[in-house]
Amino acid sequence: MTDIQRPLPGSMPGRLPEGAAPPEDFDPITTAKTLLRATRAGALATNDRNTGHPFASLVNVATAADGSPLILVSRLSTHTANLERDGRASVLLAATGKGDPLAHPRLTVLGDFVRTDDPDVRRRFLARHRKSELYAGFPDFTFWRMIVVSAHLNGGFARAADLEAKDVLTRLEGAAELVAAEEDAVAHMNEDHAEAVGLYAEKLLGEAEGDWRVTGVDPEGLDLAAGDRVARLAFPHRVTAAAQLRTVLKEFADQARAG
Repeated sequence: MTDIQRPLPGSMPGRLPEGAAPPEDFDPITTAKTLLRATRAGALATNDRNTGHPFASLVNVATAADGSPLILVSRLSTHTANLERDGRASVLLAATGKGDPLAHPRLTVLGDFVRTDDPDVRRRFLARHRKSELYAGFPDFTFWRMIVVSAHLNGGFARAADLEAKDVLTRLEGAAELVAAEEDAVAHMNEDHAEAVGLYAEKLLGEAEGDWRVTGVDPEGLDLAAGDRVARLAFPHRVTAAAQLRTVLKEFADQARAG
């Protein structure tokens, strides 16, 4: 009996016009990873526990070191009750700006959410969403992590791509030293090098002035935040050790100060 491989959830096989090619300047993996890391909130779609209908709601989103989406939700919410029955879900992460909303890129990440008590999940989420500390300790609130299965990127007209989990997630193999040093590195940068962090955002990324701080570090870049604004600064190469991180951050600071 032939084993027919089912398409990944969210994929669109056979729907592109025959012979169509994406624009040469379209880099779906980079665009997808940027959206995943630099979007504060998204539309969470769960399966209604009563009828199975898609149920969409709004949640704050952060990421684990490997890019897996993280959420903090209350057991009093419908979406949480749905996840407790069926963990399959998707999160839509969309860029915003002037003009037609459909002209801006958006990423749908699909997978299975699982409840977690991992302290690193809590730390990374609250570093991104500091106001969530007000209720994160309430007994009805729990953290959930998505086990990513696939993703679908719509970067605008003629800029769509079906992606696998490996395309949007960050490899952590060989990066145990960096992952272990992340918490101390984030604290050190925010406490001792706040001026440099501001320069990263304002000079290297073109962001407006603000109280910028580092919220996370992973082998591919830095997550930054200033109040309700977030940004992503990608490393020029993969970083897996603390010494490499110090070198890259100094290079960033030198570039920013040089204008």
